[in-house]
Amino acid sequence: MKNYKIAVLKGDGIGPEIVGEAIKVLNVTAEKCGFTVAYEEALLGGCAIDATGVPLPDETVAKCKAADSTLLGAVGGPKWDTLPGHLRPEKGLLGIRSALGLFANLRPARIFEPLREASPLRADIIDGSLDIMVVRELTGGIYFGERGRLEENGVQAAYDTEKYSVPEIERIARIGFDLAMKRGRKLCSVDKANVLESSRLWRETVTRIAKDYPEVELSYMYVDNCAMQLVRNPSQFDVLLTSNIFGDILSDEASMISGSIGMLASASLGATGSGLYEPIHGSAPDIAGQNIANPLATILSVAMMLKYSLGQPEASDMIEKAVADVLGEVRTPDIYVEGFQKVSCTEMGDAVCQKIKAM
Repeated sequence: MKNYKIAVLKGDGIGPEIVGEAIKVLNVTAEKCGFTVAYEEALLGGCAIDATGVPLPDETVAKCKAADSTLLGAVGGPKWDTLPGHLRPEKGLLGIRSALGLFANLRPARIFEPLREASPLRADIIDGSLDIMVVRELTGGIYFGERGRLEENGVQAAYDTEKYSVPEIERIARIGFDLAMKRGRKLCSVDKANVLESSRLWRETVTRIAKDYPEVELSYMYVDNCAMQLVRNPSQFDVLLTSNIFGDILSDEASMISGSIGMLASASLGATGSGLYEPIHGSAPDIAGQNIANPLATILSVAMMLKYSLGQPEASDMIEKAVADVLGEVRTPDIYVEGFQKVSCTEMGDAVCQKIKAM
């Protein structure tokens, strides 16, 4: 029997609530599929600042490095908004990604059939199966480039530098192509090669890497056109490969196809296979402690963990099917519509567990 060790970073706001439900679902799935899971809790974000004075304690880094994977809730809140930048909760999130060498962010954008009416897109636009994977480079580009302020002819100015090296592009490209091989074998590389030199290098490198994946249909699209196509004809996409800043914007746009931010999971991966899994929504401090948060994004993040880090694809599929089945019966307040039973955060977790037990 395989045993996995998971580092658990519950974080702030609704983090402890949604993570608790995800763990409950993972335990039931593990029992069903014949493996065990051990958990090691650690602090990250605002709760870490309150307890230790820093958003990312060394102990947290050590626990995450020793684990097979890491599950994160959410960080941040108005309580810590007045702190200097290096002490903000979000600094802890960037820090743990860096410490674990996580350079690839995977954000699936899919519609569960019972939530089709919640999508902002017309039914004829999203007709048929819609399942997009955005692969975003996570540790390079303009967010990590040289920046500063200066004065030019008595006028204040600021600059941020977009910079990518060939190895950085190669490794994220291979993640994208490997995923495409397991999906629909289509990859669209998004850039701005008509304007940016960094995008020209990006396109040249992706083109070269594509030769190692002749089964994958490669296409290119400028980022502005891609933003338009995501709302015009999203079904044309399978895997979108993007730089950091473009992926940040496009993944949020693509994710709203699902109809609710409370449904959106993500994975951050590195070279070792161990990853960081988290919902993309925030800590929602305004509803924290009320037991009304939607835990499904965190539960689906666990499904991604099982698939990409723990090598348990059957267990991953089981959770995704349970979520799809549950959505046909019950809803948390954020996705509630008339005709369904409105349930709490814990009741939603219980409902998913019951579906899994019945499989």
